[in-house]
Amino acid sequence: MTVDDLRLTHIPAVTAGMLIRRPACEVFQAFADPAVTTRFWFTKSTGMMKPGAVLRWDWEMFGVSAQVRVQEVEENRRIRFTWDDENPTTVEFRFVPWREEATYVQVTESGFSGSGDEVVARVADATGGYYQVLCAAKALLEHGVVLSVVLDHAPPEGLEL
Repeated sequence: MTVDDLRLTHIPAVTAGMLIRRPACEVFQAFADPAVTTRFWFTKSTGMMKPGAVLRWDWEMFGVSAQVRVQEVEENRRIRFTWDDENPTTVEFRFVPWREEATYVQVTESGFSGSGDEVVARVADATGGYYQVLCAAKALLEHGVVLSVVLDHAPPEGLEL
């Protein structure tokens, strides 16, 4: 196969998921309340995930931020938002109870735009990022451990690979 043979037949989307062994109300709250979310994902937020909210999330360690527009929130079930004003995408977190004390968190992100190479690169990057976030949330909620996977996913400044 050559590069000339490659063609996308549909625009890919991100799908990531993980079982977190905590009740859905607790897992949902961890993603809706920045007092918890800042312990495993972004470092600062301007507010809670509520329908119609326009929030700013900061990753201070990288000097970047994102504007988040919350579209829908179903308590303990779902959070849907758009982000990235330059190339907006839609993200949905679903919180599916499993048995009595566990929740499967499913994340999808769709609506990517750009060239095929750009879309594939963004989907690959986002997929890895969501798995880091889910692992960090799992460690925090199940074991009280704060993982620094979001901080440490990129080589530190000055490290030559």
